Amino acid sequence: MSSRSGSAREYKNSDQTPGRSASPPVPESSETEAEGLIFYHMDLYGSKERFDIFPEEPSGQGDRSLGETRRESALSSEKFHRSQEAGYDLEKEVAELAKMYGLDEDREKELELLGGRLEMVESRWPPAHTEKAGSQGSIYNASKSSSPVKDQSQGTKQQGLPGKASQDEDQSKARAEDEAESHTWSREGLSSGGTWDEWNSQAVSEEEEAADVFCSTCKMPIRAFDKLFGEHKDHEVAQLSSAVESEKEEIHKNMCKLEEQIAEMENFASHLEEIFITVEENFGKQEQNFEAHYNDAVQVLAQKYKEQLEALGEEKRQKLEALYGQLISCGEDLDTCKELTDATQELYLENDKADFMKAAVTMVDRLKEFLKKEVNLELSTLPDFEERVIDFSEVEQLMNSINTIPAPCPPVISPQAPSSATGTSLRVCWGLFSDDTVECYQLCYKPVSNERCSEEQAEYTLKVKETYCTITNLLPNTQYEFWVSALNASGISPPSERAVYVTAPSPPTINSKKIRSCENAALVCWESKDINPVDSYTVELSKLTDEENDDIISESIVGIPNCEVLIHLQPTQSYCICVRAVNLGGSSERSEPVLIHTTGTYFFLNEDTAHPLLAILDDGFTIACDELENPECDLPVYDNSFTRCIGILGSLIPFPGKHYWEVEVEEDTEYRIGVAFENTPRHGYLGANNSSWCMRHIITPSRHKYEFLHSGMTPDIRITVPPRRIGILLDYENCRLSFFNADIAQHLYAFNSHFQHYVHPCFAFETPGTLRIHTGTAIPPWTALP
Repeated sequence: MSSRSGSAREYKNSDQTPGRSASPPVPESSETEAEGLIFYHMDLYGSKERFDIFPEEPSGQGDRSLGETRRESALSSEKFHRSQEAGYDLEKEVAELAKMYGLDEDREKELELLGGRLEMVESRWPPAHTEKAGSQGSIYNASKSSSPVKDQSQGTKQQGLPGKASQDEDQSKARAEDEAESHTWSREGLSSGGTWDEWNSQAVSEEEEAADVFCSTCKMPIRAFDKLFGEHKDHEVAQLSSAVESEKEEIHKNMCKLEEQIAEMENFASHLEEIFITVEENFGKQEQNFEAHYNDAVQVLAQKYKEQLEALGEEKRQKLEALYGQLISCGEDLDTCKELTDATQELYLENDKADFMKAAVTMVDRLKEFLKKEVNLELSTLPDFEERVIDFSEVEQLMNSINTIPAPCPPVISPQAPSSATGTSLRVCWGLFSDDTVECYQLCYKPVSNERCSEEQAEYTLKVKETYCTITNLLPNTQYEFWVSALNASGISPPSERAVYVTAPSPPTINSKKIRSCENAALVCWESKDINPVDSYTVELSKLTDEENDDIISESIVGIPNCEVLIHLQPTQSYCICVRAVNLGGSSERSEPVLIHTTGTYFFLNEDTAHPLLAILDDGFTIACDELENPECDLPVYDNSFTRCIGILGSLIPFPGKHYWEVEVEEDTEYRIGVAFENTPRHGYLGANNSSWCMRHIITPSRHKYEFLHSGMTPDIRITVPPRRIGILLDYENCRLSFFNADIAQHLYAFNSHFQHYVHPCFAFETPGTLRIHTGTAIPPWTALP
């Protein structure tokens, strides 16, 4: 229960429960009544919970008088004063209040904020200068807090219990005493020379100084006590120090933004200065433009004036010449008429008739002839001149072209960027390093002439809006020349300098028949489709597994200058290999992939070395010879072909280490198989010279004979089981060439010779038959046995 100022009572009679009465109380003297009561301190703030200590009275219970309530209030106030004088523990009181109202858990942080301020709050109660003033203030508060008891007393009066007149009289007296006490308390509080005002101002000053938390809702510093019991009770608060740090951080952010804005404004001011300079420069350009155009217009007008004046003078001359000619003709006719008139008058004066007749006949003829002549009495030309209209269309066009936009400066075309082209397209870029207004650009290009094509190439023109353009439908690995001009309403700029671009190459073609490989390396060859040379090649290889057969590039070999490369690989793997051609424009598309296995040695047969009677079947690894009696025939041969021995060489095996392959033979076929240098004589037999090593099989009437020939010599070896599948093991490191019967894993013979160069597999027929070669076979483990 709260111990704050207030009043409650407990009946000590044995037949009564607390807060209830068996019969209406009879007002007696205050001294007698006070002895049977116990007072408890209640909440000063008039909380509703304090009514819960008074159970509801049943109807019919008596009402207590106002005088009795007054006495209870006075006793409660007096007891409260005694507790204050005895050193009342306000901190404990606050803790109990917090526990009663559920603040001990929800507002633990607020109580911590309040801990340091409790002593200050206690000191802010109005100071008691005198015993009377303090007692009266307590009585005043106690009388106010006892209003519920009065309400209960009024409730009992409605039951019509006796003593009504006495109760009304007591109420009037209580009101008068309250007013007098209130007036006395206020007067005494002010009678000490403004002591209450001083306390009030001191409390306000201390309140301002005591702000130690920050109300986030009201955006102002407050006391921790106000958070618990004041108007900020339901507001969100924070420690004043953290609020200060937060505000500092916010101010710092705003200052950073302000600095950025200042930097932007300074940049804008610099830009404005540049614009001022640009305006002056553009004004000068426009002034020159206006002057040039107006000078052109004046020149055109002067030329028009001169032309019109010359035309007018020519017309005048023609008119005068025509009139002058007509005037002369008219004068001549007048003279003739005058002469005829005079002659006729003289004829009339002739007296001799014979002479008259002669003269008259002649005169008549002359008159008839003259009168027959048509006399033009109309003006040959009019005195009025033709009304001439001056054609000002050219001047108007020139005047219309006078505007604020000058013709642009020539653009600057950029050099080709690496990897900016494909095999059929190019991306060309340029720039305009001026403030000229441009409506569009005119891009021109043509292929660059070379030695093979000396004819003038056709030019192509495109109009584009941007400062770049992608041209398509071009030839791979071909150089093109580009230049560009800028256009606007005033005209077209001079062309830029010319730049040469090149398209990417075409994808190479890997020659799968020429691929050679072994357990740890492969030699890949390809051909280029481009007429022009390329800069380099790039080989891309990816390892294939059972779980993953995608072309995931695991390695790239770049900068290969030639059309072949030796690649080091891992044994017993499968690789997918592609090739790209590279030039300044970029790389080509990937070539068609080829599959390479490193399970054994792979090689192919060199058709250029084959004898004309030897045929290579479709699989590329089976050779055959038809039945011919004379192996030295007149069939056409190549320069590198065997001419006497019906033989053929395989491709060079250029890898160090061990290499193994097998040859499937027929029992009734005579043959030679082994290895030979590149320069082994084509007109001799294999094994008959020091540049070849071979195993020879011949059939005698008594047995199958096997010889192991080098420089025409062979050891004396007898083989009892004719081999059907012969294994050949070439060991460069140990300088050894071994032959095996692969069917029964039998070692037949081994040459021990130092191979100064890489060798070729070689095969030859001495009688018609067929040999089938097997490459890519792993080296059998039994070949290592002694």
